[in-house]
Amino acid sequence: MTTDASDDWKRWHEHRTEAVSAPHGPLSLTGTHWLEDYPEGRLPDIPGRWTAAGDAVVLAVGETDALTDGGLTVDGKLFTGEIRLGADSGPAAASRVAHGGRRLVVLVREGIWGVRDFDPEAPARAAFQGIEATAYDARWSVPGRFTPYGEDRTVRVENADGRARGLGLGGELAFSLDGQDRTLQVSVQGDGSLWAVFADATSGGSSYRFRFLHPSAPDAEGRTTVDFNRTQLPPCAFADHFICPFPPPGNTLDTAVAAGERHLI
Repeated sequence: MTTDASDDWKRWHEHRTEAVSAPHGPLSLTGTHWLEDYPEGRLPDIPGRWTAAGDAVVLAVGETDALTDGGLTVDGKLFTGEIRLGADSGPAAASRVAHGGRRLVVLVREGIWGVRDFDPEAPARAAFQGIEATAYDARWSVPGRFTPYGEDRTVRVENADGRARGLGLGGELAFSLDGQDRTLQVSVQGDGSLWAVFADATSGGSSYRFRFLHPSAPDAEGRTTVDFNRTQLPPCAFADHFICPFPPPGNTLDTAVAAGERHLI
């Protein structure tokens, strides 16, 4: 069984490496532009005029913009005129707006609209050599129990870009490591799976300053598996333009979690 788990981990690690180095994966992010910082609507090295308009972004593309490096495409077709855009909810490769090989992803955070620029020619993608990760060790995969909070909770935490934003938390995940009881505050994703932002005694040293953990959806009794072998580097480890949240209060473990993804090679 351990051999099967180890083989599964190897496949997971290979998939992660492929995903982060994909043409429009995290390594290709070259900018996150908040529209409030550009009152004229002109974003760096991006054609068109981009302005926030309530529940959408208005993109206006004139004839001059249409001639800039081949112009912009919307839904795969060259575009001129004006269009309202909502936030892109899927992967960057599926964003509605493109500029040549680049993908321009509309996002909104706490009512603030922005545009992300994913460029397959990004220097970080060209320089990528892999993810340093610790090989599978069964002792880092332990039973866990999720207890939901009685109400929605949001805590303000610092983000990697220096701004504080709300982080929604759905409950507490309890487990044991090295004979010690531990807990993490976790968010609940749309598919029922859990997400934890945590740090530990290796953070900022033999591993990145904080990491992500994605336990599977708990069963009806709250049982799930806490597998630190699949600890992930956050997106901001691959590109400075991501706005990853830092760990919420209580999510810094005083033990060394020498497992999972550690650093970029």
